[in-house]
Amino acid sequence: MPNPGPGRARPRNRGPDRLFYPERHSNPRPRTPVSIPFRTVLVTGASAGIGAACARAFAGVGARLVLAARRTDRLEGLASELRDAHGTEAHLLALDVRDAEAVAGTLAGLPPEWAEIDVLVNNAGLGRGLEKVQEGNVADWDEMVDTNVKGLLYVTRALVPGMVARGRGHVIDIGSVAGHEVYPGGAVYCATKHAVGAITKGLRMDLLGTGVRVSTVDPGMVETEFSVVRFRGDHARADRVYAGMTPLVADDIADAVLWCATRPPHVNIDEIIVKPTDQASATLVARR
Repeated sequence: MPNPGPGRARPRNRGPDRLFYPERHSNPRPRTPVSIPFRTVLVTGASAGIGAACARAFAGVGARLVLAARRTDRLEGLASELRDAHGTEAHLLALDVRDAEAVAGTLAGLPPEWAEIDVLVNNAGLGRGLEKVQEGNVADWDEMVDTNVKGLLYVTRALVPGMVARGRGHVIDIGSVAGHEVYPGGAVYCATKHAVGAITKGLRMDLLGTGVRVSTVDPGMVETEFSVVRFRGDHARADRVYAGMTPLVADDIADAVLWCATRPPHVNIDEIIVKPTDQASATLVARR
């Protein structure tokens, strides 16, 4: 580079885009603060695990919360915790996302002061069993499909029209590495998470130009109640899933969800895949 001459500072090496196209950066957009005060966030499956961690994360930045789950006693305990810790306002919903009529009626009946949902975290979901397809339990298949796929669709269908009408909003689906891979014994669960990925991508296309953002956060191995539920309360078997390695915890996923939601309005995070350092694929795990 030639000498810039006396009295002129040599331009810093800021990369080719900044060097050759400075006009793109001369008036950068103001950055919104990492906060969503006075905004309303609805979390499904909020009674435990990733859902409860997401509620805590959003409460920590001043969000108002609509918390939905089947276990209302847990919701009440969580709401009390968040009120004491952050002064958080919370509206609680006893809701089974598998029930289409209940979802539509409950969400249409939200009090006016709670009806404008700015962020929807579609977290409700579960796995059941690790049987081969030819040995599978049809009731388990129905539960996974009804919760992970149809339940997500029911809630999305109920809330997204309001976001479109207001010209803003954010849908964040909790997917899984199982939506990117398939592993033995997991065909149906993996199919449901592949469906979540397809729905998320399709929804993003359908909402193009509306101002509504759509993201998915896809965890690897997270030590929550997931494996206990999958193995129907067999804690010893669930513990073996994480033996000898360091899994993620629910707060790790909540951090990613909050980060998606707190980007400036012109930024959409399409997809985040989060795995423990000890996990390279759905089935390849380093154990000590």
